[in-house]
Amino acid sequence: MPPRTRGTQDRSPDPAGAARLDLDALLHDRSTRIIVCTGAGGVGKTTVAAALGLRGAELGRHVVVLTIDPARRLAQSLGLTELDNTPRPVAGFDTGSGGTLDAMMLDMKRTFDEVVEAHATPEKAAQILANPFYQAVSSSFAGTQEYMAMEKLGQLRSRAEREGSWDLIVVDTPPSRSALDFLDAPKRLGSFLDGRFIRLLMAPAKAGGRAYLKVFSSGVTMATTVMSKILGGQVLQDVQTFVAALDTMFGGFRERADKTYALLKNPETAFVVVAAPERDALREASFFVDRLDQEGMPLAGVVLNRVQRLSAPTLTGARALAAAEQLAETEASSGTAPLTEGLLRLHANLAETAERQEALARRFTAGHPGIPVVEVPAAAQDIHDLEGLREVGQALTAS
Repeated sequence: MPPRTRGTQDRSPDPAGAARLDLDALLHDRSTRIIVCTGAGGVGKTTVAAALGLRGAELGRHVVVLTIDPARRLAQSLGLTELDNTPRPVAGFDTGSGGTLDAMMLDMKRTFDEVVEAHATPEKAAQILANPFYQAVSSSFAGTQEYMAMEKLGQLRSRAEREGSWDLIVVDTPPSRSALDFLDAPKRLGSFLDGRFIRLLMAPAKAGGRAYLKVFSSGVTMATTVMSKILGGQVLQDVQTFVAALDTMFGGFRERADKTYALLKNPETAFVVVAAPERDALREASFFVDRLDQEGMPLAGVVLNRVQRLSAPTLTGARALAAAEQLAETEASSGTAPLTEGLLRLHANLAETAERQEALARRFTAGHPGIPVVEVPAAAQDIHDLEGLREVGQALTAS
């Protein structure tokens, strides 16, 4: 049974043989409130997310783009000197349709601090924020980044509903398979911080150091080792202070996580899997597509990014190579410049790449019938400005 999709496809076949993903229809659809770009690392998720955000804004949507990519490429391509945990307006795009565009980059630690400040009294919040155990957990605990991405998405969605500031949120998820930790993080970190875990810490902490260390190490030995290295001999006292200060404050973590998770399964959300037309990236894309289907997440389709296009598609690689060999013989006897030969050999290499990518794309679409696909040609240079993003957006949505 093919995975469920949002139905954003048109009847014209994609070059890879699949139904074509119609992202313009998705952006025009005002019921689409969240687009999540996911996929392996290095396939251009950040660029695709930024291009969709720009395209949506120029179509009249009020867009905020949330990136979790620490490379800061999004800020550069949007013409901003930097991005931080606060949405910042992007200037220089076509506002003729009345759209707006904001962008931000997740600050994991700051988002965690905001949660503390929002759900504790000022005195208790100050006590928690100053605690070394909290500082270590909020900065380095496994899954914190993905969980805080969920928190930030929930915050943005709540703000959009409350203030009417945005009608579309575009999310750029972490790289590689950790992109799907975005789905698992609420359960994992919620279990870490919910009432049961707090009671586990509180009871042995009250019993004294040895009892605490015995119980704690039996459950989270690796965490104890890391925390001990970070915090030194004060770890027990810091944990006791941390637990006492938290009390039941984080009881809402699970509730908020469940609410955001339900939001991701809502029809107003659309997942876009981004992949490069290479074996490993398409294998990861298959993993993502299958997992989203298992979770019942609304998949819009797949973007095959950086697809090799040929300026002379009717000239096969074999013919180009044969012509280059013939020219090489002629040039050897006449002493003419080898420029044409070099261009023919370059074309032959590009044609070989294009043929390999097309075969891999067809294999992927054959394995996932019914999944809409759109191809984006490889750019001649890195995307570093709004015009480059606009070209990507046009490729994503061209008929």
